[in-house]
Amino acid sequence: MSRIFNLPTRATTRPATVVTALIGLLLTSAPAAAQKAGGTLHAYHRDSPASMSIHEEATISAVMPMMSVFNNLVVYDQHVAQNSLNSIVPDLAESWAWSNEGKLLTFKLRQGVKWHDGKPFTAGDVKCTWDMLTGKGSARLRLNPRKSWYENIDQVTTSGDFEAQFHLKRPQPALIALLASGYSPIYPCHVPPQQMRQHPIGTGPFKFVEFKPNESIKTVKNADYWKPGRPYLDGIEFTIIPNRSTAILGFIAGKFDLTFVTEVTPPLMKDIKSQIPQAVCEIVPNNTSTNILLNRDKPPFDNADVRRALMLTLDRKSFIDILGEGQGDVGGAMLAAPEGLWGMPPDLMATIPGYGPDVEKNRAEARKSMEKAGYGADRHVPIKVSTRNIAQYRDPAVILIDQLKQIYIDGELDPVETANWFPKIARKDYQIGLNITGSGVDDPDQQFFENYACGTERNYTAYCNKNLDKQFIEQSSEADQQKRRQLVWAIDKQLQEDAARPIIMHNRGGTCWQAPVKNETLMVNSIFNGWRFEDIWLDK
Repeated sequence: MSRIFNLPTRATTRPATVVTALIGLLLTSAPAAAQKAGGTLHAYHRDSPASMSIHEEATISAVMPMMSVFNNLVVYDQHVAQNSLNSIVPDLAESWAWSNEGKLLTFKLRQGVKWHDGKPFTAGDVKCTWDMLTGKGSARLRLNPRKSWYENIDQVTTSGDFEAQFHLKRPQPALIALLASGYSPIYPCHVPPQQMRQHPIGTGPFKFVEFKPNESIKTVKNADYWKPGRPYLDGIEFTIIPNRSTAILGFIAGKFDLTFVTEVTPPLMKDIKSQIPQAVCEIVPNNTSTNILLNRDKPPFDNADVRRALMLTLDRKSFIDILGEGQGDVGGAMLAAPEGLWGMPPDLMATIPGYGPDVEKNRAEARKSMEKAGYGADRHVPIKVSTRNIAQYRDPAVILIDQLKQIYIDGELDPVETANWFPKIARKDYQIGLNITGSGVDDPDQQFFENYACGTERNYTAYCNKNLDKQFIEQSSEADQQKRRQLVWAIDKQLQEDAARPIIMHNRGGTCWQAPVKNETLMVNSIFNGWRFEDIWLDK
């Protein structure tokens, strides 16, 4: 049987995925006698998201508390740490099949599933969701940050209540990877988008209860969940605490069972382990990059020499050492190997300006570029460095400001509240921005089309290279994964050379949970896909 990432030479189905799911269920159920139902999981949350609508938000701040309210057609196995095409299992779809030419993807859907308000789930909900996301339906989203994920979908049709077909404009083997992300839940046809922002209705293991901005987010067990015996927890409560040190102290005191995902720095993790050694803590890549947004339409970054100087002055190792005590990775647009499936090899990366190890040599060259552009010791550039007003953004922004001084740029920190940050950068209301970009899926189709393709909503810098756009399509259509990898590396190298969105580092972060929290698996190449919570239980 063909693997799912290969374009099939004949119509194929994935009955093996059903077997995989059953085996996974048996494995995660192994200590059945030890599992306990009941209890509320208490976690702290780093900030207050703009809404509860996953499809309208571009942050883990919405996905982590809300993924458990929904289901997808397919989902990444919640107990396989590295997301890949081979770890995708059925969710609301029981099975799926590709047509011979790879342009039709058919899903057979589960029967008997109900929305939290009691209405039945049908194929019509699948069609409504993607009609909304592709702009073909009557329902309209206020923001649609992942519209670019689905540009290749021509239409979604249904055959009765329990079959949905995705008709593609061209072959795209990795579409199934995008559909498996926590960013890809099914929404109900009968609930308008504005209600989903404040009181979402899903089919998932937990029902939404309330969202109090800047205070808390609460969900409760769905007693009518379609998976028998799930979830184990009675509910989940997130307490919003923007101050990281305060949140950690609450965790150490036992007020919280779980930290916010990858928010624990190495020094704070040492504090936790010294005071509550029984806590479980892991540091993993989270497939978020700390990167720089350059407004290429306004001085000084409309000048290619200034953009090149910025690339050359970056001391990436310094960021990693200061912020993560050496925990972090240098890479391009795609997450570095081995956790990342598509990262450039080091020898190729070393050929990109600013990636070489001799920082002082790079900076001398950078100053020459700035002088060529008319700047120098007697003519500095004053700019505002905008960033989201939480520690994970502010801390690297301060380091960036310090490094920019090396090339005659005087930066001033401009902190922006979370609810205003993404709208601000979407309208290019900045000179330079320090941003953190999370990848919902470790796949080039997500990264390239969403963040770098001409005219897409999350291409915040408005970078546009029509030749690269063609290459994006070429790699996306390629079924041979080794050939695709070579295409991806060449694209990534070009993006970095163009300073499309300069990558400072790929972040690693710690997540901790108290010893009674059982069956948690952290994912190592995306923080967005592992928060269904249906298998988590408390040994209390």
